[in-house]
Amino acid sequence: MANAKQLDRETTTRALSERPKQWMPPELLPEPDKQPGYGYKWIRVSMLNQADPRNISTRFREGYEPVGIEEQPKFTLLVDPESRFKDNIEIGGLLLCKRPIEFDSQQMKYYAEQTQANADAVDNNLMRQSDSRMPIFKESRSSTSFGKGQ
Repeated sequence: MANAKQLDRETTTRALSERPKQWMPPELLPEPDKQPGYGYKWIRVSMLNQADPRNISTRFREGYEPVGIEEQPKFTLLVDPESRFKDNIEIGGLLLCKRPIEFDSQQMKYYAEQTQANADAVDNNLMRQSDSRMPIFKESRSSTSFGKGQ
């Protein structure tokens, strides 16, 4: 009788009722644990084993700062041991950086204003070359009216 109880217990264990795990391709860059108020970005620090100081300095001037390994301890084994950025997270020539999320909205606003100014300049230049006898843009309005049937 004790053997029957053991057999029942073995067939109803949780391990046997779990779905088999499936293989998934590895992530190219792991997702960091988010801190409130910060946005994260992987920034190129080298390409083809050549340092890219121009890109690094540009991003740092945009407000990005490197994330320390102590902030994201799950990356400890993934970090490039020959990195120039000691105590930071560099994987495959990309450095994990963060900046306050307020900077994102300010940057979007700046570029939206730049885009609008450029579009206005193109429109003004085009309209200056327009001739009233053959306008480039002819704004026309159409209307539909309904009358009584016969």
